[in-house]
Amino acid sequence: MENEIINRVANSKLVTFDLEEFYPAGERVTVDISQWLLEGIVLKEKDFRTAIRDFNWEQYQNSFIALHCSTDAIVPGWAYMFVALEASKVAKKVVVGSLEELESQLFTEIINGMDLSEFQDKPVIIKGCSRKPVPQSAFVLLAQKLQPVARSIMYGEACSAVPLFKRKK
Repeated sequence: MENEIINRVANSKLVTFDLEEFYPAGERVTVDISQWLLEGIVLKEKDFRTAIRDFNWEQYQNSFIALHCSTDAIVPGWAYMFVALEASKVAKKVVVGSLEELESQLFTEIINGMDLSEFQDKPVIIKGCSRKPVPQSAFVLLAQKLQPVARSIMYGEACSAVPLFKRKK
């Protein structure tokens, strides 16, 4: 038994935190407000309101929507709010910005709502590889939220983790 291979990673107290496990299920879509503007640049309030109310929002049932305007139109703030209120009747979440900003906001809400007490005084590895688009901002926020709780924070995989933080004794 002197040549027995011992898996020290499996026997360690390391806790792996995989942000991918918190990825919210649902389709991500962008909605371009310019489709409801005259020639893509002029907002005529009455026509805009009618078009938004008559739009088939059901196609976005249970999805996450990123609102944007692809033209150089000057869109008043209320217009985004109006569209968001209509879209929110069917969508899980509506934000103004890109799909990347949408993911960032989703993960910010998730991480801010987490109880991290289970990581108190434990060495934590934040898993780096994922198949889903976890934004970099989520990793940064998670590391900051874990810092006052965890004994140490690493990034990557247990076999090749990069040390980021270790609490002084």
